[in-house]
Amino acid sequence: MNHRVFALALTAALASLVAQGAAAQGLRPSGTSSSGKTGLSSSPSSLTARPAAVPSIALPAPSASTAPRSADFIVAVVNSEPVTNYEVRSRLARAEAQIAKQGGAMPPRDALAREVLERIILEKVQLQQARESGIKVDDYAVSQAEQGVARQNDMTVDALYARLARDGMSKDRFREELRNQLLQQRLREREVEARVKVSDLDVDQFLREEQKGTDVAAMEINLGHVLVLVPEKATPAQVAERQTRAQRAADKVRAGEDFAAVAREFSDAPEGQRAGGLLGLRPADRYPELFVNSTLGLPVGSIVGPVRSPAGFHVLKVVERVTAGLPSTVEQNHARHILLRTGPQLSEAAAAARLADYRRRVLAGQADFAALAREHSQDGSSKEGGDLGWANPGRYVPEFEQALDALKPGGISEPVVSRFGVHLIQLLERREAKLTQREQRDMARSTVREKKLDEAYATWAQELRGRAYVEYREPPQ
Repeated sequence: MNHRVFALALTAALASLVAQGAAAQGLRPSGTSSSGKTGLSSSPSSLTARPAAVPSIALPAPSASTAPRSADFIVAVVNSEPVTNYEVRSRLARAEAQIAKQGGAMPPRDALAREVLERIILEKVQLQQARESGIKVDDYAVSQAEQGVARQNDMTVDALYARLARDGMSKDRFREELRNQLLQQRLREREVEARVKVSDLDVDQFLREEQKGTDVAAMEINLGHVLVLVPEKATPAQVAERQTRAQRAADKVRAGEDFAAVAREFSDAPEGQRAGGLLGLRPADRYPELFVNSTLGLPVGSIVGPVRSPAGFHVLKVVERVTAGLPSTVEQNHARHILLRTGPQLSEAAAAARLADYRRRVLAGQADFAALAREHSQDGSSKEGGDLGWANPGRYVPEFEQALDALKPGGISEPVVSRFGVHLIQLLERREAKLTQREQRDMARSTVREKKLDEAYATWAQELRGRAYVEYREPPQ
């Protein structure tokens, strides 16, 4: 069997095992990468955090192997906690069903069983660490994840549990899996995210790598242009005089003079007087090949020229470039929120009940959202009435972002649990907006951070696994 095909099938199966639980909460399956809307913000709001896509949920596939055996045995011990053969068999049946559903090549059963066992060991190590660290997940957060799974599968919670019952999974067991996934996520957020730093050099390298693979036909650029015309049948002296004039223009721009002013002084092209030499953001294939080849791969702000064409001498400035793979326009949200932080004095359930009352009062016209935020919110945005301003996709933590995306302008969410506490969110406006170069750079920064988080998680998980005591008993059957 092709080893790459086997590895891909195995990875997909194991990823599906952890995604079957609480991923509707924006949970990131262990050892898998997340993708989607990303972006960073320098906002002081505590909402800003590592962005992650909300993965789709795959419900457990029907299996005849989910019923416990009358005789079970221990296959491994993880820091004194046993892993039973039944646990491995249940997960193994789900992995095999998922591979079959996806039409992939089925790996050897003993190899898949070993990988499932290692996944269970890693999960138990993380759950033990979470509990030892005092991390807890309230029933309210589990219920929110439960509703998210149902919503992503286009069914009610009752229909969800009817489906699960047919597939051999009880409500209690499913909620326990949701709770475990939430515990693991909160542990990873606390332990891994602080390890990741993204420098400007990291972003520059990413953008350079993106540019190397850029499809010119798909790239958009905005060039500043100074044209010094050379008459047809010009004498060598005339050509030299024209080249000297173009060189003076280039020297002035390189010395820091305003490009628009230089274009108005030297350029013979219409846009020199009309638009300060700017040709405007347009697909690269709408530019002369000479212009594209002369500026390809150069950073924004670079000056090129003089370069010669049949028309004369050109001085070019790279004013703007939309890098392939990064969007030029996005849908932005303008929202406000009320945040109640949870802890020993305020449980998630109590905070949610209080916010639900605020929501009821606002919808009934008995209270003003901004006034409630100024009085009660425990976020830095409270003095602004909870106003978070305009935000690009990926600015907020996944739970917040998912709830925000589901709202229509003017709508108010149900209370939403995140690692910062419990939020009440109102969407004020939504718009399509063109990204500035700084915002595109922030998008690139988020992509780099995402990659580094994957690497940091893998290192952290390996370290955690290495510190654990694992005793293997009988192989799973």
